[in-house]
Amino acid sequence: MLPPWPETGFASPADLAACRALLRDGSKSFHLASLFLPERARLPAQALYAFCRVADDLVDRAADPRAGLEALRARLEAICAGRPGPHPVDRAMADLVFGLHLPRVLPEALLEGFAWDLEGRRYCDLAELRAYAARVAGVVGAMITVLLGVRDAAVLARACDLGVAMQLTNIARDVAEDARAGRLYLPLAWLEAEGLDPEAFLARPEASPALARVLDRLLGEAERLYLRAGAGIPGLPASCRPGIRAARALYAEIGRELRRRGLDPLRGRTVVPARRKLRLVLAALLGGGAPARGLDLSPPLPETAFLVEAAARAPLPSPRETRGLVWVLELFARLERRNFPPVEETG
Repeated sequence: MLPPWPETGFASPADLAACRALLRDGSKSFHLASLFLPERARLPAQALYAFCRVADDLVDRAADPRAGLEALRARLEAICAGRPGPHPVDRAMADLVFGLHLPRVLPEALLEGFAWDLEGRRYCDLAELRAYAARVAGVVGAMITVLLGVRDAAVLARACDLGVAMQLTNIARDVAEDARAGRLYLPLAWLEAEGLDPEAFLARPEASPALARVLDRLLGEAERLYLRAGAGIPGLPASCRPGIRAARALYAEIGRELRRRGLDPLRGRTVVPARRKLRLVLAALLGGGAPARGLDLSPPLPETAFLVEAAARAPLPSPRETRGLVWVLELFARLERRNFPPVEETG
């Protein structure tokens, strides 16, 4: 049974309306997906989406990003102490922490991922890159699965797989955009094996057969994780499965579209055409694309194991009549755009 919105009393109806406004304005793809869902299915996803969005703004758009990160840490500390600050998002997040037992280690992992970005970290190999993806994306799957009332370790592991797969897809799609901003996420050992110099690529990003091979390899790893994530669908509440199938299909299609374009990310942002996107969403909502096999009991990725362990230990909310939740919407919106538009908070 899905847990209802908690009655811990931190967030007011106006606070939840503010979270809903952030969700509505944040993502065209999210808005499309939300058209298929009843209003009663969205409250916890809206609250977590709003927290992730405001967190991104505090770090990425601050005049001093490091000061923004410290401010965010202080706000999370207050939330977890039951003293949320005068922000609608903070009060809503406190309801998730205390009412739905969201473990503190999970949002802390997200903040650690932000810190890695501020450090300008680069990643030598796939394991290091997955450790980063676990913190900025896999953790979101773990958080929303907790809010669903699911504590099964295998299901949590597959939710983290989906988040990591989506982040790897993002990295492949956004190579040129990241390079122009001085960021490089591709595994350095892979670049070296293909004769690509990271500094030269950052100075002048160019498409090449060597870069295409690196991207193909990265998308292959994402596809492996999409497959494993799909096998976790049967372990989630039935009302959540269509949305999860939709997100999985849509993000996997981004990688396929990038391949159709010759693995050339410099031709502009890779976008799935609207008509094909709609077909994928409708197929998922009607039950298409569900894996034939049962729940994949493979252990989690080593890089996401700490997330799975923390989430599996979280207490279950008291069983009650539910208003429902479809967790995939927040995850999909969070990953669609790593940098959210700036927002103004109201007290």
